Amino acid sequence: MSATTVYATIDSPLGDLLLVGQESATANGGTALASLSLPGQKGAAAVQDEWRHEPAAFEEIGRQLAAYFAGRLTRFEIEYADGGTAFQRRVWQALEEIPYGETATYGEIAERVGTSAVGVRAVGTAIGRNPLLVVRPCHRVIGADGALRGYAGGLERKERLLGLEGALAS
Repeated sequence: MSATTVYATIDSPLGDLLLVGQESATANGGTALASLSLPGQKGAAAVQDEWRHEPAAFEEIGRQLAAYFAGRLTRFEIEYADGGTAFQRRVWQALEEIPYGETATYGEIAERVGTSAVGVRAVGTAIGRNPLLVVRPCHRVIGADGALRGYAGGLERKERLLGLEGALAS
């Protein structure tokens, strides 16, 4: 029997966030996060009929997000639901290793996951499929020239997140 899928929306400075999770006996708050999407996001999750609206399941995650947006939290302690291919999981793990307030280039991520320079496009695709915006910090990945490139939630939101973290040169 599969775990029940639960969802809720919470307010944020980026708009209403759609949180989707799986019930988990090991997760803090009882929910493993499967998706966090922003309004109008490319590839955003869409609520399914069989999902259960359960705001209480996301209280702990919501508390951490509020602290992050207030500048009081620099690292999330959230259990994630399994997902993605083996390659995507390697790329997503590399994203998690980018410190708060810092950035990395697509090329640096490609190097960290052991792919050649020609693998940068595959890395970009894997980053673009990250289902956990904000909490798995794909917004910290920038172009080799320092330019903000691609963000499923939109470049304006990427810029806001990097500004919140103090990662933008003024």
